[in-house]
Amino acid sequence: MTNEVIGKKIGILSDSHGSINPQIIDLMNECDIVIHAGDIIDDFNLEKIKPKEKLIAVRGNNDAHLKQFTDCEYLEIYNKKIVIEHGHRHGWEKPSHESLRKEHADADIVIYGHTHKQVIEKDQTPWIINPGASGPIRNYDGPKCIVINANKVGEWQINPYIFREILN
Repeated sequence: MTNEVIGKKIGILSDSHGSINPQIIDLMNECDIVIHAGDIIDDFNLEKIKPKEKLIAVRGNNDAHLKQFTDCEYLEIYNKKIVIEHGHRHGWEKPSHESLRKEHADADIVIYGHTHKQVIEKDQTPWIINPGASGPIRNYDGPKCIVINANKVGEWQINPYIFREILN
C-alpha cells in the first residue's frame, strides 16, 4: 500500500492536569503526530509520549508557567489546516464553537480542550474537536482522547476513545 492510502495517525489529548492515563500514553505512542490541547500542568508527563514524528502542545489556562509552549499552534497535514488552542478565551464554562470558527475561519479543523468533555462536530467547517480530559480530573466516565486516521486522498476518520479509570 502506498503512503497516500495508509496516511498518518494523529493522536489528540487535552486536560491531563499532571497525569495522563497510561492507556492513553500507549495509544499516543502508536501515533505519527500527537497534539495536546492544553492544561498540561506538569510537562514531565509529556516526556512519556513519544510519537513517531512530533508532539505539539499548547498552554491552557493552568499552564502560564510552561513558557516553552504557545497559546495557539498551527499544523498542516495533507492540505488541511489545523489550529490548536485551549479554548478558554472563547467562553469559560462552554467555549463558543461560533467564536472558535470565527477566529479561525481559514482553518479546516479547530482542536481545543478546557471543558474536559469530548466533542466531535463535523456539521460545518471548520470542524470542531475536543478530545476530553486525558487525566483523572473531571473526566466524566473515564479518561478520553481521539485518534484521527488521515490520508492524502482526503479520508479523515475520527475515532473517539474512552478508557476506564486506572488507579495507581
